[in-house]
Amino acid sequence: MKKHLLSSLLLAVALSSSMLFTACSNTDNIVPDIPGNHEVEKPKARITETIRKDEAKATVYNIEYPSVDPYGNVCMLSGSVIVGDELENDGKQARGMVLYNHFTVFQKEQCPTLGDLGVALKVVGSKLICVAPDYYGFGSTGDKNQAYCMSRTNAQNSVDCLLAARELLKEKGYTWGEFLFNLGYSEGGQTSMGVIRLCAEKYPDIKITHSICGAGPYDIGETYHQLVKAGTTSMPSTVISTALAFNEYYRLGLKNADMFKEPTLSNIPVYLLSKNYKRGDFEGTLASETISEWFQPAMLDFNSEPSKKIMEAQEKDNLSKGWKPRGNERISLIHNKLDACVPYSNTTKMAEFFKANGFTIDEGTTDNRYVDGKVFVYSINIPALSKTVGAHEVAALAFVTELITVITHYLEIAPWFTLTAEELQGV
Repeated sequence: MKKHLLSSLLLAVALSSSMLFTACSNTDNIVPDIPGNHEVEKPKARITETIRKDEAKATVYNIEYPSVDPYGNVCMLSGSVIVGDELENDGKQARGMVLYNHFTVFQKEQCPTLGDLGVALKVVGSKLICVAPDYYGFGSTGDKNQAYCMSRTNAQNSVDCLLAARELLKEKGYTWGEFLFNLGYSEGGQTSMGVIRLCAEKYPDIKITHSICGAGPYDIGETYHQLVKAGTTSMPSTVISTALAFNEYYRLGLKNADMFKEPTLSNIPVYLLSKNYKRGDFEGTLASETISEWFQPAMLDFNSEPSKKIMEAQEKDNLSKGWKPRGNERISLIHNKLDACVPYSNTTKMAEFFKANGFTIDEGTTDNRYVDGKVFVYSINIPALSKTVGAHEVAALAFVTELITVITHYLEIAPWFTLTAEELQGV
């Protein structure tokens, strides 16, 4: 029992180190409004590295591929494509693909191409190929600051990684079936929802079998508003990183000193912009959980110019309004009602949006997730277990449970992996 609990806690932490900025190229009159400049001739995608993972019985192909920076300009990004050995024994025929959108990371080495593959490495045992983008600001663009929680940018980067992976895999003789699972937790949950929106707007040929979106800040402005009203956050680094990203890439013109007090102000380059530290190494030193201790008074006043600028920019990236979802989507929304990092109102507003667009909302009362036009809301109500295992991290367990439940249903297989405490120690 103790070993099982330790496994659970470690998995939560591994999945949710959850919830930042120079572009590949700049123009003075462009704001982040991806689609970006797709008329420009793009460089070709390529495999940059092949890594053998004997312990996972898998091969990882690291790739570079053309996508866009937060201003919509073409640049080369990186991602990982994970293929299990079972495909080599089955004529390189996969049953489908998983698009895995990673959670918040701060350290360079935490992105997929530098080895932090986590659950993505486990997915391949189900005869699925997993595609895991780094996002802008990591991997091949690791010298840039990340476009943190900017769902337009991250979703485009993710879809472009999927399309590039498909072309490169064809060249290596792989084929795959119709299944495509789109999933992610926290920032990855937001990105996964962004992928749903992007495919509805621009990629009608990309058919998603099922999306699993966990605890995402779908309405990033609502997240900012609710946390400031509450006065606390379990992960101050995520609030700081969001303000930095939207100020930078929407060119709001705010100085960091307009937004942050000392000593947080001086600690931002050290702990966030350097990407030399992962969450847990710096959170208490960077900022306390009490927001007023590090946000300037203007950032706490929704009528102030700095606060209005931030919220107006974030409203442009609001996933819970302004688009028309495809009617055949099948979506699971996972969240902890006691989440002190990403307020549960994000999931409530997202469900209301889909309901207004003709979807059936199932509040976890049945297990019929698998019909078109259904949003399955899987809520838990578990408080933080310790200072290092918060309510946000706890819900990552529900996310993994849903991942296994959904994939095993469609593929008609038994659960294909377990995670022991020993395995998780190194994640």
